Amino acid sequence: MTEILAVFRSRSQAIDCNARLRAAGVPAGLINTPQEAGVGCGLSIKFPHGMFERTKAVVRAGGYSAFYGFFRIYSSYGKTIIGKIG
Repeated sequence: MTEILAVFRSRSQAIDCNARLRAAGVPAGLINTPQEAGVGCGLSIKFPHGMFERTKAVVRAGGYSAFYGFFRIYSSYGKTIIGKIG
């Protein structure tokens, strides 16, 4: 299953965005940002690939200055692979 991460450099902005996404009907959850994303410490929001367009709209409307980008995360042969989208 492919999931998407919305990566933030600010914990407070990630928490705020997660609340807005859940209010918009996106089944999102907060996770620690994986090291593979190359951002350092922070929180990310994990959500299903099918909710990508709705999530992009919520992030754009929020105007988050600490938003770093979207990453695709999936497993292949027992290994987790993360790649930036766009």
